[in-house]
Amino acid sequence: MKLLKSILVAIDFTESSDYVLKNAISFAKTFKSKITLVHILPDDINNEKVSLLVKTAATSKLKEINASINNEGLETGEFVLEYGDYSDKVVSAADNINANLLFIGSGNKLKEEAFQLGSTAEKIIRKSNQPVFVVKNGETLNIKNIICPVDFSKESTQALNSAIIISRMVDAKLVILSVYPYFKYKFTKLDAAKMNEARHVEHTKEFEAYLKGFNLIDLNYETQVMGGDPAAKILKSIKKNESDLLIMGTTGKSGISKILMGSVTEKVVREVPCSFITLKDEDVVVLELESKIKDIENHYNLAQKLFKNSFFEESIQQYNICLDINFMHIPSLKGIAEVYEKIGDMDNAKKYNEMAEHVMERIENMRIEEEVRKQIKR
Repeated sequence: MKLLKSILVAIDFTESSDYVLKNAISFAKTFKSKITLVHILPDDINNEKVSLLVKTAATSKLKEINASINNEGLETGEFVLEYGDYSDKVVSAADNINANLLFIGSGNKLKEEAFQLGSTAEKIIRKSNQPVFVVKNGETLNIKNIICPVDFSKESTQALNSAIIISRMVDAKLVILSVYPYFKYKFTKLDAAKMNEARHVEHTKEFEAYLKGFNLIDLNYETQVMGGDPAAKILKSIKKNESDLLIMGTTGKSGISKILMGSVTEKVVREVPCSFITLKDEDVVVLELESKIKDIENHYNLAQKLFKNSFFEESIQQYNICLDINFMHIPSLKGIAEVYEKIGDMDNAKKYNEMAEHVMERIENMRIEEEVRKQIKR
């Protein structure tokens, strides 16, 4: 099972990119991902000999880093070494290898609790179709608390799906936050407090209905609803919950859409105290089942892994493959029953338990018949 197949890591051989690489390796180990390195050389070196020396040195360094990644037990792709505009070339490399996630550095650190997003990093976020993981400068991630703001848009839905899977895989607590704007009536007789209270009730109901579309079974999570300026409330919640990682969409229907793509950008990137992942068009994690598994044991083991990580629909699919191979495979029948029990579908749970019992009776009868035949032959 591979959830995050391909990671592209942008490095510039500085100390800050060492942190980016270290965190990418940690992520790749969790998700069994392949890492591909990308390094962009300046295209304004006029001296041909100097340009060749720089390229040779960069090639040697990239080979050395690839070897160190392999020593960690990870697969590496052929590194990308090109000349040109940094952000354009990095984004192009991510497209070319169909990366599931692009790791980059955040920029220069301003103070202990915040960092300034560099202009290059911001350009990559704006241009990239792939999800981008921005690693806070000087930080080694130990992800225990994840926060995901949602505004019910397609983009925030993608972000939340990825946040749920990542939370499960790294055993982190997930805070799902939804912010609604306050109504302000400076020049009317309307009671703003009562209007905002009603808005809170209405938004909470919409939030609860929205969350029913997600698999939150056995997930360590909590929900938060806040009213006010989205950027300010998200930052407040990050600090309050001591979040290690923010996962969010970069476009949407509310103020959240402006955080990285509009007028609120500058404020948020100056104050956000943690690393973050942004999504635009694609999910971070994509469930990709191995296609070469042929025997029933591997399908059954895969089904159990999927069930353990709460991929219930996919787990049932794998159990059914086992039953296609052998319709009397009792562990798969019981496995499907267990899945249905977990999701509260007791009718189907009962159905498959009864099927398992019927198969056991049939096997027992066949065993008895075989013994009788042996006795007759004697």
